Amino acid sequence: MEIVWTNILFSIVAFGILYFLLSKYAFSKLFAVMEKRRELVMQQMDEAAKTREQAVAYVEEQKQALNSARQEAQQIIQQSQITSNQQVEQALAQAKVEAARVKEEAVRDIENEKNKAVEELRSEIGTASVRIASKLLKKEVSASSEQEQLVNQYLNEVGGRS
Repeated sequence: MEIVWTNILFSIVAFGILYFLLSKYAFSKLFAVMEKRRELVMQQMDEAAKTREQAVAYVEEQKQALNSARQEAQQIIQQSQITSNQQVEQALAQAKVEAARVKEEAVRDIENEKNKAVEELRSEIGTASVRIASKLLKKEVSASSEQEQLVNQYLNEVGGRS
């Protein structure tokens, strides 16, 4: 094989011209596009990292909000239990006061009825005593057995009316 120097020289010159034209017109634009693409990829990676950080912060914020809501719910439950216990205690206290009042009224009514009954009994005893005295004055008391009969009769009358 023979080396053709003119072809080699022509190829070198053509390659040099092609390289010069490419470097003047194409390489700068090609490198600029490649640089823009690299910057875009770097920017997207930075944005992804920021988004990830924001997501982590948001998740933490939501966890704190959830914990806060749970604590509030627990406090509300405890407060409602305390309130219901207080209401039960108040109701029991009112019921006790009402029961004591009703009891006092019943005792007062019983005492009044007792006093009325005693007063009626005294009145009846007084009336019966007057009757007995009048019977005694009308009759002569000669024997003690008659006196006993009158007393027994009086006791029977008083005992039968109460």
